[in-house]
Amino acid sequence: MSLNQSKALVNAKNDSYTPRTMTGLSQLQQQIEQIERDLEARWPQLTDSASLEAFRVEFLGRKGRIPLLFKKMGSVDAELRGQAGQLINALKVRVTEDFETRIAEQQAAARRQQLSTDAVDLSLPGTRRSRGHLHPMTIVQREIEAIFMKMGFDVATGPEIETEYYNFEALNIPADHPARGDWDTFYIDEKRLLRPHTSPVQVRVMETSEPPIRIICPGRCYRRDTQDATHSPVFHQVELLWIEEGLSLAHLKYVLELFTEEFFGEGYEMLFSGDFFPFTEPSVQVHIKAPGAENWMEIMGAGMVDPAVLTGVGYDAEKYTGFAFGLGIERMAMLRYGIDDIRHFLINDLRFIKQFS
Repeated sequence: MSLNQSKALVNAKNDSYTPRTMTGLSQLQQQIEQIERDLEARWPQLTDSASLEAFRVEFLGRKGRIPLLFKKMGSVDAELRGQAGQLINALKVRVTEDFETRIAEQQAAARRQQLSTDAVDLSLPGTRRSRGHLHPMTIVQREIEAIFMKMGFDVATGPEIETEYYNFEALNIPADHPARGDWDTFYIDEKRLLRPHTSPVQVRVMETSEPPIRIICPGRCYRRDTQDATHSPVFHQVELLWIEEGLSLAHLKYVLELFTEEFFGEGYEMLFSGDFFPFTEPSVQVHIKAPGAENWMEIMGAGMVDPAVLTGVGYDAEKYTGFAFGLGIERMAMLRYGIDDIRHFLINDLRFIKQFS
């Protein structure tokens, strides 16, 4: 209902209301008319966000001029308060809609201004963002795992913080055994240590599984080695374990020949030389020679699982035999790529790593 319609309604009912009521509604109408005149003067001044916010607070805010009109309806007779409320609501809706329109217009103008000043030349070449790729150590470890998984081996993992039992005693290395000095282990306390090899994983699997067992155990290891071109106190290892009836050293040699041909390529020769490890008997070092090369390269230690280890996990050593070996992933990566310093794997030099993308 417009202001003029409201006036006509009031005049038509003039004889029905007291002078006090007419005065209250008349004053309210005069205040509305004054607000409308003030609005006409203010609209042209709303040219920025600050002036729009000041306008909102003055006219539409919680204590603004329009909301305060509702508090003055008490001076209007009860029968006319509905009409008075319609007048105020109509004013509030109209002003709110106009205000929101001004806000939208100002935002659109700001966007146009930004587009004109921040225009992008689409003909310019973009910025090349290089894609990440696997670290050479990860590449080699995954390839080794894939080779043995194709042969039917499962991947097993275990904790890097181990107990003395799983790291030594269960592997036939008692407390007074001189072989313990070969590992030069990082101890955390009297019973816990950082594993120097992944062999404890083999023991944990044997304790909870019955033969046949075919697993490989990749993971990080720790030893008190002085860092140089071929040694690091932190390194990575993959160990293999196969326990079943009737296994012999010939099976070990066959598995290693398959692995060598798959990993290095055809034409490599293999050589076993005698060695000693507390948890294998007999024990060997495995050497390979590239086609046309003169020198042999040591790649891993291996051997048949010592019967004492089998008995320790509850296996019948008269019924089951098995073999195991362990190789260093860094060693295999250095042989594969011709890397002469193990420290390259640790320094995170992108000039080195990007060669393997």
